[in-house]
Amino acid sequence: MTQDPAWRPCPAPDMPDGLILFDGVCVLCAGWVRFVVRHDHAGRFRFASVQQEPGRSMAQRLGIDPDAPETNAVVLDGTAYFKFDSILVVLGQFRGGAAVRPLWTVPRGIRNWGYDRVARNRYSLFGRTA
Repeated sequence: MTQDPAWRPCPAPDMPDGLILFDGVCVLCAGWVRFVVRHDHAGRFRFASVQQEPGRSMAQRLGIDPDAPETNAVVLDGTAYFKFDSILVVLGQFRGGAAVRPLWTVPRGIRNWGYDRVARNRYSLFGRTA
């Protein structure tokens, strides 16, 4: 699958529901996983690092380069979400999730611009694991 340059949501009906694909060497991304685990009282989400199977092949199917990931992804109800959309979708599943609804009104390009600033500098800002 070739990814849309705007990283718009796309159908993913054959992928596991509640799957979060993340950069397994990124300290910030690992912190996101810990945050989700702490707040996912319903146990809806599962995690896969894009550097290891099966996350690697699933990431490739979604157009994510596992060797240089520029986004995480979440699959929910048969749709894959990327970049800032993925964060909003996950947060929207938690208690108090309605508080993030106003962020959906910000155009995707602006949301992703902010996401990209952090993502491009995540290793230098937060570190990297082996």
